[in-house]
Amino acid sequence: MRAPAVVPVSYGGTVMAARGERRRSQAAAGRPGRTAVDRSAFPYRMKDLCERAGLSRQVVHFYIQQGLLPEGQKTGRNMAFYGEQHLKRLHLIRQLQEERFLPLKAIRAMLGERDDAFTPKQRELITEVRQRLGPSIGVVGQPDTVSAAALLKEAGVSRAELERMVELGLLVTREKGGRTVLARDDAFLVEQWGQLKKAGFTEALGFRVDDLLLYTKAMYSLFVREAQMLSDRLTGLPPGQAAEMVERALPLINTLLVRYHTAQVRNFLAAN
Repeated sequence: MRAPAVVPVSYGGTVMAARGERRRSQAAAGRPGRTAVDRSAFPYRMKDLCERAGLSRQVVHFYIQQGLLPEGQKTGRNMAFYGEQHLKRLHLIRQLQEERFLPLKAIRAMLGERDDAFTPKQRELITEVRQRLGPSIGVVGQPDTVSAAALLKEAGVSRAELERMVELGLLVTREKGGRTVLARDDAFLVEQWGQLKKAGFTEALGFRVDDLLLYTKAMYSLFVREAQMLSDRLTGLPPGQAAEMVERALPLINTLLVRYHTAQVRNFLAAN
């Protein structure tokens, strides 16, 4: 019977020495799985970012998951650093959400366009237009609010329908002083839906709040293309002149949309 093989002690020592050398190499290059990050550009850990933004870690992670906030500079699996651009973006999201009553879906779409579509020169034009048009269309200052309960009663719209509008991202509600409110500028959606129901477009016939998406999606798509066209073609002009042109064109385009929609209905009925 053969004796069992004996592993030389020197072999185990060689393995341990190799492991020690590998650990020293990893330490020299930084911790395993970690990459260097410029702390002057990305000074905040998640805890610091949350404290400065006044938000919880869960909310910040939710914004990242929803594509509202870019990911930080990762140095490991569970470690990342964030910069001033992240803090500014968080303040902007909260401003649009809390002060402007914008749904997260609308904010995400707007921020995507903001990041990808416009050059610095075009943004100069947008700023000038905002300064000119802002007061008249309600961009400046916090919007007035209306009581949801009073609005629903007057419009003949149910609480469930309002909640569905919120779920679809058509509008936003807030709790204020123990009551639910929404921006006065968004009340028209509830009022118009109530008018459609009174005209006979009821759920019994298959009409639902979801049908409003047909119009809101089409209008948003139109607006995105319109904004890009105007910014492309007007950026070469003095900002004040370009902003004045946009200000004068807005009511004309609104009239064009209404009358063209009526013309489409007329032409359809005439041909059928």
